[in-house]
Amino acid sequence: MWGDAFPSFLIGLREGLEAGLIVSVLVATLVRAGARSRLPQVWTGVLAAIALSLSFGAVLTFTAASLSTAAQEAFGGTLSIVAVAFVTAMVFWMRRSARGLAGEIKEKVTEALAMGAGVLVLTSFLAVGREGLETALFLWTTARAANESAGPLTGAGLGLLLAAALCWGLYRRVLRINLTRFFTATGMVLIVIAAGVLGYGLRDLQEGMVLPGGTAYAVDLSGSVDAGAWYSTLLQGVLNLTPAMTWLQVAGYVGYLAVVMTLFVRGVRGVREQSGAGAPAGAGAGQRMGDGADGAVAGGKRAAAPPAAPPAAPPAARPPATEPPPTPATASTPTTAPTHRRPAWLIPVAVVAGPALLAGLVVALADPKPAAGETVAVSETACGQGFTAPEPGRQDFLMHNTGNQTSEVYLIDPSSNAVYGEIEGLAPGTTRDLVATVAGGTYAWRCVPADGKAVTSKAVRVGGAAGAHAVVPVSEQDLAAPLKAYRAYVDRGLATLVTQTGKLSDDIRAGHLDTARADWLTAHRTYASLGAAYGTFEDFDQKIDGRPDGLPGGVHDKDFTGFLRIEYGLWHGEPAAGLKGVAQQLAENSAGLRKAFPHQDFDSSDLPLRAHEILENTLQFELTGDTDQGSGTGLATADANLAGTRELLSVLKPLLTTRAPRLLPTVEADIARLQKLLDSAHHGTGWTPVDRLDRAAKARLDGATGQLLEDLSPVPDLLEIRKSA
Repeated sequence: MWGDAFPSFLIGLREGLEAGLIVSVLVATLVRAGARSRLPQVWTGVLAAIALSLSFGAVLTFTAASLSTAAQEAFGGTLSIVAVAFVTAMVFWMRRSARGLAGEIKEKVTEALAMGAGVLVLTSFLAVGREGLETALFLWTTARAANESAGPLTGAGLGLLLAAALCWGLYRRVLRINLTRFFTATGMVLIVIAAGVLGYGLRDLQEGMVLPGGTAYAVDLSGSVDAGAWYSTLLQGVLNLTPAMTWLQVAGYVGYLAVVMTLFVRGVRGVREQSGAGAPAGAGAGQRMGDGADGAVAGGKRAAAPPAAPPAAPPAARPPATEPPPTPATASTPTTAPTHRRPAWLIPVAVVAGPALLAGLVVALADPKPAAGETVAVSETACGQGFTAPEPGRQDFLMHNTGNQTSEVYLIDPSSNAVYGEIEGLAPGTTRDLVATVAGGTYAWRCVPADGKAVTSKAVRVGGAAGAHAVVPVSEQDLAAPLKAYRAYVDRGLATLVTQTGKLSDDIRAGHLDTARADWLTAHRTYASLGAAYGTFEDFDQKIDGRPDGLPGGVHDKDFTGFLRIEYGLWHGEPAAGLKGVAQQLAENSAGLRKAFPHQDFDSSDLPLRAHEILENTLQFELTGDTDQGSGTGLATADANLAGTRELLSVLKPLLTTRAPRLLPTVEADIARLQKLLDSAHHGTGWTPVDRLDRAAKARLDGATGQLLEDLSPVPDLLEIRKSA
């Protein structure tokens, strides 16, 4: 929680201190000018700014809730980048303006005193409102990044409370703080945090299909870093650094940090040089920024406050600017009827309620998803209690588990068992929302407890035209035939692999290293084409195709074995004698895998997942050269991975055709495009190494692979095994 709270704490502290200093100067200037009666106007403007900020946060929240998932990602990403722009501008503005802030505010207050109550309200409103809007936007962004609001709101609350306490202490002259150093230090930290927010925003835009490269990972440590560990949570919460980051995220993060931090540091040095070269007495880093009843607030040391401009008339003799001078009544001057005066509370209530009413209007026009539109109770004995026929359109159902068991909950068409929406693992006593689009048709709830039989609610009928998208569920029995066909494919491939690795071992034993290089690639491509089964191969996969990553000795570690170990030796001039044992071990492991495979547990639910994961790994490893140990054959391996994906889709085709008839033609076109690009890098028996591709060819290859991955992404959801009994 602290990791999620710290960025909001810092922004609350800094923005709160900025706003608090401005309010302190406003109040001190009025007190010093003898205009205490005008203080309510200042507080009215402050309250209006707070109301506007809260309303802005509500508009962001409810507007996002009314969008589709992709649109939410795009909306959130855009606002994250806007938040970074605001924070960056705020950091530089405060660095530049802190020294002269008090003078500017005093000048505005002096003008407002002469122009009436409305101008003074507007002055305080604008002064505080900017900080409030920045805080609301940054808070919304960090809460969305953290996927929860408790931590960010707690952090912001603590920061604002501390800022209020510091401002009170400065106003009462019980604290002395060098604000130049404070804003410099916090500015540098905020630049680092803003870099993370920028990276997160770019990732949102990629997931919202606004920016490309969503599957082009620059780093992916998800396999070796525990995302739930305290250090991972802290880094992600404070810096928005995640185990897997795309190239665009990394470029945005590093580029922003390098450019903005450099400019900020140079600006700080420039300010220091100006302060040290001929600054007049009473100026500099220690200059006070405002004053209390007759003194000033801010700075690191006490300095004499400049004399205030003399008022036009003594305060005691000058009436309030909002009232005309009284005219004494005489016998010759008739007494007029008392004029109707506005209640004193009218203006404060109006300026505070105005933003809230405006926000409510915006939210109403945004047509958000219905909040708590209908609460539906589920349990192991009853399902769908409280369910009535909903209106057509996008509906939000609050699902509350009143039972004693965790349950799967599905909104279904009872005539076909097609699923419109689902919640997995709804724990007892908890409530979660399920959003689904409802059109003309029949609907019911199905609850499947962890230990018990499925319970289906009474069906309801919704009038109107059909059109809601539903997925016909897949059972293990449905996947039995594809699994059998794919197991047969893998078994044939393993038989071929045993022959090929045996020949490779013989080549190396005989010292025929040129022949061994060609036979190595043939055998490795055979193994790569069996990618959908790698989760079934157990320890054999690491022995046959393991990488040196994480081994103490790297490529020279004794536990580095298999294809990549032989590749390193063959393409780094290692003699045959040093590779004999490794090659023999590879042949034995291949034979052992073929013998064990018929008895290994191959989960049928793995097939839909692998349709996407094989090429995801290709994009991450082969197309980046990460697994290359010197042969430069990453594209040959990518070609074998594509062949394996094509084989997998062929066994899944009957299930996909009935559930998404337009999917396979699109995917087949993507595969043909990618195959053509790979073929262009194949020259006889050789392949162009990834690092020798020109920039345009590499971009086309990455783009084609990324597009294919996007079009394959629905397969796991379409063919997910859902409980039904």
